[in-house]
Amino acid sequence: MVTFDLAKYKLLPERDAIAGLDSRPDLVALDPIGFEHLIRRLFEKIGLKSWVTQASRDDGIDAIAINEEPLIGGLCVVQAKRTKNAVSAETVRALAGVMHDKAAAKGIVVTTAWFGKASLDFAHRTGRMELIDGRHLKVPGVCGRFRQRGEAPYPAPRPRQGLRDSP
Repeated sequence: MVTFDLAKYKLLPERDAIAGLDSRPDLVALDPIGFEHLIRRLFEKIGLKSWVTQASRDDGIDAIAINEEPLIGGLCVVQAKRTKNAVSAETVRALAGVMHDKAAAKGIVVTTAWFGKASLDFAHRTGRMELIDGRHLKVPGVCGRFRQRGEAPYPAPRPRQGLRDSP
């Protein structure tokens, strides 16, 4: 079994970010820490152990998640971007540098907005990054998908472009 030294991360106590959300919440209206805790809960729902890091001097990491599966597991570093604007390619590249520095198996950028082509292409080339945009955020037990500010209720899903399908 692989163990990870969590002492090098300044972790925050858990916070219930789901309590009080209605069935179609506006994620951009959440405070940044609340959004990070919501993302942590998403990773816990899919079976990963996860923690939110402190807000400052966090090396560009908003959360860490650990997949304990022997063959495919490892440390995941997470960047959570609660914004109305596209996430820059520089943000994605910076997380790749953090992945290298922390010897992380995977880097994940989660946003309420979207990613441009340069971000998608870079993440695809690394082979170890996942980009999750606002259209693909799902919270089991709360809602099927979060609504973005100004978005009509229950829009038709748009196909993902530039991302590999997970096996």
